[in-house]
Amino acid sequence: MSDVTDTKKKSMKGLAVVVLVVVLVLPLGPCQGALQDGYCKGKCGSTDVEDTIKNVVLSKFNQDRSIVAALLRMQFHDCFVKGCDASILLDGSSSEKAAIPNLSVRGYDIIDEAKAALEKACPGVVSCADIIIAATRDAVSFSGGERYEIQTGRKDGLVSQASNVNLPSPSISVSDSIAAFAKKGLTTEDMVLLLGGHTVGVAHCSLFQDRLYNYQGTGQRDPNMSLLLAVTLSLRCPKNASVDNTANLDQNPLSALVVDNDYYKQLLLRRGVLQIDQALAMDARTRPTVASLASRSDFTSQFAEAMVKLGAVEVLTDEQGQIRRSCRSVN
Repeated sequence: MSDVTDTKKKSMKGLAVVVLVVVLVLPLGPCQGALQDGYCKGKCGSTDVEDTIKNVVLSKFNQDRSIVAALLRMQFHDCFVKGCDASILLDGSSSEKAAIPNLSVRGYDIIDEAKAALEKACPGVVSCADIIIAATRDAVSFSGGERYEIQTGRKDGLVSQASNVNLPSPSISVSDSIAAFAKKGLTTEDMVLLLGGHTVGVAHCSLFQDRLYNYQGTGQRDPNMSLLLAVTLSLRCPKNASVDNTANLDQNPLSALVVDNDYYKQLLLRRGVLQIDQALAMDARTRPTVASLASRSDFTSQFAEAMVKLGAVEVLTDEQGQIRRSCRSVN
């Protein structure tokens, strides 16, 4: 799905005005306005919106615990490109889904199932953007993280273009990463916390193989990677392999699917898989935060706060967006 036509935009703006009038008369209409805690509560008849989403996520989680990493990645990839507007969900040959960094994004079926259940109960009330935020929160809580309060009231975007996707790469420098997060209103500490989502993530060998065999063109491994990790990863990612395998970003097998602070402990042991991960533990601007998170027990609450901040990035107003009836297409 690419840019909608000017006619479509104008009609949507007109619709937004009509809907606003209806909301002023009928308070139980679609969720509108600034983000608020529990904004959609009581607006779906007898159906609890957040419970409905939670039940869908729990069912999927019981089948496949890796959905936690999938949904964390989906939220990050959505919010970091023109804000948290569910534009990553739109189908189309030139939509954000088609961008190379998003080709391995998954979890769309979870959002579709939750949306279908809510549309059946209360059509046109809950945005796809809100569902992404709620589903991610639930997945985190099922995997050992804190069940934090979310804010709702987002609108879904009308535009999704692969050319807009400019996500930080796994080999980005700390300086450039700090700058990229700052453009989204996120601090250096927020950045370190949000990269902590790698506590349950995996990465394809192609994203870090240079660190094993040809770091910065030297023909050698990255000296910042522990020898033990290099040997372990080389077995998983042989040189010139025909299959692009994956490796856990938290190299502690006991916590690779748990939202906890072990990811940071691994970084201090030079066991960061991605270049940016390991760089966090070496740069003077981020190492103190990494060390603090590795030694404290309150990572999950701090991570929750950072996720709430991420979920508020560049949220659309009523005039700029809509509540989609299908998460895969503009109304």
